[in-house]
Amino acid sequence: MKPTPIKQFSKEEFAKLADSNAGNSEEQALFAVHETIYARTAHGWFSKWRWVLVWFTQLIFYGTAWLEWNGRQAVLFDLSARKFYIFGIVIFPQDFIYLTVLLVISALSLFLFTTIAGRLFCGYACPQTVYTEIFMWIERKIEGDRNARMRLDKGGLTLKKLRLKSAKHAVWLGVALWTGFTFVGYFTPIHQLAKEMLAWTLGPWETFWVFFYAFATYGNAGWMREQVCKYMCPYARFQSAMFDKDTLTVTYDTARGEPRGSRSKNADFEQLGLGACVDCGVCVQVCPTGIDIRKGLQYECTGCTACIDGCNEIMDRMGYQPGLIRYTTEHAIENGLDSSAMWKRVFRPRVLVYSGILLAIIFGAALTLANRVPLKVNVIRDRSMPRVSEIGSVDNVYKLQIMNATEKSVNCSVEVEGIPGATIVTRNIVEVPSATNQSFAVRVEIPKESAPAGSNKIHFIVRDVDNRDVFVSEKAVFIVPRQLN
Repeated sequence: MKPTPIKQFSKEEFAKLADSNAGNSEEQALFAVHETIYARTAHGWFSKWRWVLVWFTQLIFYGTAWLEWNGRQAVLFDLSARKFYIFGIVIFPQDFIYLTVLLVISALSLFLFTTIAGRLFCGYACPQTVYTEIFMWIERKIEGDRNARMRLDKGGLTLKKLRLKSAKHAVWLGVALWTGFTFVGYFTPIHQLAKEMLAWTLGPWETFWVFFYAFATYGNAGWMREQVCKYMCPYARFQSAMFDKDTLTVTYDTARGEPRGSRSKNADFEQLGLGACVDCGVCVQVCPTGIDIRKGLQYECTGCTACIDGCNEIMDRMGYQPGLIRYTTEHAIENGLDSSAMWKRVFRPRVLVYSGILLAIIFGAALTLANRVPLKVNVIRDRSMPRVSEIGSVDNVYKLQIMNATEKSVNCSVEVEGIPGATIVTRNIVEVPSATNQSFAVRVEIPKESAPAGSNKIHFIVRDVDNRDVFVSEKAVFIVPRQLN
């Protein structure tokens, strides 16, 4: 079979071909031009719950930093002193296993909540969602509702526009700076931080982090808003790995809503051949990311449920049954399951396994934390050669570091075990102040020929003098010189 020859065009033919296709050509943009989203206010049950979570999370964030506990800040992550204070708990770097457990618990909780009901964290408790909600509320209070904001932005630069925009950004900056100040207040005592800010004596690192966190809050919640969720947040990309057909998601009931179309309130839409959707566009107008939920579940959906409240408002006005947009599952939509059957499938084996693992880790971590020994000991043997006395006894010198993880001063006794006749010839009682480290030298002596030459294992026992049940054991090595034997 002969290959088809390639047709050669002359310059005139090529020019004619280009002219004939010129009218059919379309200019393709390399990226979508960002359009400002003017979210409409939605009122309803989910909106109220969202604001409850906003108040709850922000009262914890802004208020906890000012709480006192035993004469100090209740929650303080003192990086310079390498100590974390969480109410009555003092955590040293050696306790960072609890941070690992906390991260594991957070990850499993995210998996569990996402498996049950999608992006619950994103819709109700994510800092980006919470602060965007706060900043949008400020914007509505100053500039007006959706239509007023659209008219203001489309209009020319007037004194009123300048006044409203300046007031809005001033309030935004105030909230952002207070947020940055509070954030740094968890790492530098907040009372000290406030005094330094008022006296203009703030250190360079505190200054940087206050303004950096304030800038991030102002930029993300005031300007970028939905772009953070759509383009910067990685969770939107991998959430589908935790979804299945029994995951509750914000869903438009296509079978009930289609075909959509406008109609009068008193019209019988079934006789008109229409579905329950009146094609008002409210679900799009209230969406903070500007998507149309009627096109199906999309990765841009944060699960804020504003479209549910907005649609239910319209359904109520029209006298229709609410729930055209609702929390439901793919299986429930496909098989027409009622609420009881749907919830039975929601609590499936996958959810029960996640819940069991999560509860076991939480219980184990709480039990370990409650029963942890508040004393910790590090032992470092001095590098100097063992000393042999005139009577043949051998001694080694050690540096002991005792950490007291309680809120009171502790008197500790030091004992040594492992070699017969081993004794401590220096002081063996030391006072360790609350939540501090205490280092001191200890000399251990053993009788002649009580241990073979070379390395011998010993244990230091550090015990609370006032409570003998509280003790910690730390192993060390005792060196016996070979020439002794």
